[in-house]
Amino acid sequence: MVLISAQSAGLGYLLIRWLPAADGRYAQAFAAGAMLTMLADAMMPETFEHSGKLVGILTVMGFLVASILAVSQ
Repeated sequence: MVLISAQSAGLGYLLIRWLPAADGRYAQAFAAGAMLTMLADAMMPETFEHSGKLVGILTVMGFLVASILAVSQ
């Protein structure tokens, strides 16, 4: 996992250097997608085992609050 992360970081750096219009938006979008994937794949199933349906409700509420804050800026 560490090797894949390091390679991905290096490739992302090179990609951003080659895109003249990239001011970090693409890197941030990619990082956000990676975080959501990690949450959905690793953390949420384990948390659901321990906490039940409340996890899903709180996750949706968290995404809703984050979306509202992002749009209101």
